[in-house]
Amino acid sequence: MVRHQEGNYIFSLDVGSSFIRGVVGEILPNLPLQIIASIIKESQGIRKGQIFDYESAVESITQAIEEISNTTGQKSPSFIVSISGPHIESISSRGVVAVSRADGEITEDDVQRAIKAAQAFSLPKNKEIIHIIPKEFIVDKERGIRDPIGMHGVRLEVECEVILASSSYINSFTKAIEESGGNISGMVFSTLAASEAVLSKRQKELGVLVLDVGGSSTGMCVFEEGNLLSAAVLPIGASHITNDIAIAFQVPIETAEKIKLKYGMACHQDGSEKRKEEISLKEFDQESNKKISRKKLIDVIEARIQEILELVNKELKRIGRERLLPGGVILTGGGAKMPRMEEIVKKELHLPCQIGFPTKVEGIVDKIDDPGFASSIGLLLWELKEQEKEGGFGFGKKFKFAKNLSRFKKWLEELLP
Repeated sequence: MVRHQEGNYIFSLDVGSSFIRGVVGEILPNLPLQIIASIIKESQGIRKGQIFDYESAVESITQAIEEISNTTGQKSPSFIVSISGPHIESISSRGVVAVSRADGEITEDDVQRAIKAAQAFSLPKNKEIIHIIPKEFIVDKERGIRDPIGMHGVRLEVECEVILASSSYINSFTKAIEESGGNISGMVFSTLAASEAVLSKRQKELGVLVLDVGGSSTGMCVFEEGNLLSAAVLPIGASHITNDIAIAFQVPIETAEKIKLKYGMACHQDGSEKRKEEISLKEFDQESNKKISRKKLIDVIEARIQEILELVNKELKRIGRERLLPGGVILTGGGAKMPRMEEIVKKELHLPCQIGFPTKVEGIVDKIDDPGFASSIGLLLWELKEQEKEGGFGFGKKFKFAKNLSRFKKWLEELLP
């Protein structure tokens, strides 16, 4: 087992619009990753994957980093962090190279050159590549090859899924983490990280959708035949449901959130007498004598969730996988905990559905046995996988190199007169 550069500990930070979740894992020989600490704090100054109030964001991130640092006594730890929001884009790209050896045997160098060739496209303005993930290799028109090294051919092609993020977000987020007392060792698309924690190899083979319902956005990752087929972020999340409740019943946003958490459901229970139930707002506000219908509350919630799932179906249709994923839908994120969420997803997407809980780890699993912690745990698993791969092509390695180079330049400038 490869050991993390900080020692036996590895740190993750999942910074969302509603909450910041941090996890510490300990790497022990011949054992699964041991989770030794976890924290959750309310997030401030972040909306839809963007920092809109820098000082508030830094303050909330600082509190999270201090709390998680205290669990190990380690100052300024390096974190593998999540990145999400509607600024995330996913595109397919192809790279083509000639096999370099005279005998036609494909080497690791040929594979790397093919993947590099897949990057040779015009980047959209203000975007950076965070992941280049090979989907399949093609050797002399023979498709469906996962690992071409050792095969023989003349022409090597690779189909990749390329995930892009906003350069300005990456820069401002990096600055906020560093000002908060932490360092970044790598960034991973949050839904991709969650997939690492909740999916089995068989599910990825069959075809599966991971639906990560966050505060202000919903992430999607579709896998098939073991590979990432598509990724997307929808600009609607659980906080939009809270906003709808606040508007529908003319209550403060804080009260709307409490009502949602205590009485909310993703859809109605057929034949339930609870449809006639009334909710007294005095429970949340002593000065209010108002009562609201629980049926209407559920109507409001269901309408917004249906809108989210319509967008999901549209994306599945775009990639030709509508109703065609035998592995079904795995729900993660805080929004996945809404009662009857599985039922409405099954109904609207016509696919099997279940809640995704983090797996593949040991330790204080009772503390992180929550779909909201899927990304945090997945970040650690992703980092371990990247470290154990030789010549990995994830964003993390490139990011570490860039960070180390900038630190070297800064150190050199301080030495120069």
